[in-house]
Amino acid sequence: MEDQDDKRGFKVQDRRRFSAEGETKAEAEESSDRADAPSPRKPDAATPKPEPVTKPTGSRRSDASAPAPELTFAAFVWSLSEQALAALGEIPDPVTGKVTHDLIMAQQMIDIIIMLRDKTRGNLDQHEQTLVQEILSTLQMKYVELARQPGR
Repeated sequence: MEDQDDKRGFKVQDRRRFSAEGETKAEAEESSDRADAPSPRKPDAATPKPEPVTKPTGSRRSDASAPAPELTFAAFVWSLSEQALAALGEIPDPVTGKVTHDLIMAQQMIDIIIMLRDKTRGNLDQHEQTLVQEILSTLQMKYVELARQPGR
């Protein structure tokens, strides 16, 4: 009876790219994992072919040889602040390269950073707390300056 249970069971295979310690697994492990994966199904003649993917022609280019920036809380908050600064007209929009003034977008970005500050209270290190507070202070002051200008 035990032999039948073993045959009906299933095999669990770890296909994660990182070990439990957070280090990248060896390439040999990854390639052996892929060898066990089922091969993709071939499309029938009735299946429409997908459109080719084209790269955007904007000023944002990604260099495949450049390493990806480290994903940290500070980097995330910094990216939100850059969006707010672009909405406040302090820096050009990274996509269009144009300077715009969008108080609603700026207020939303500031509110998101405030929400993150509140939700992460007690879980940030001193550097992260200081960064969030300085970013918020700067953005709020710039927002008030722009909102007070006539015609806004």
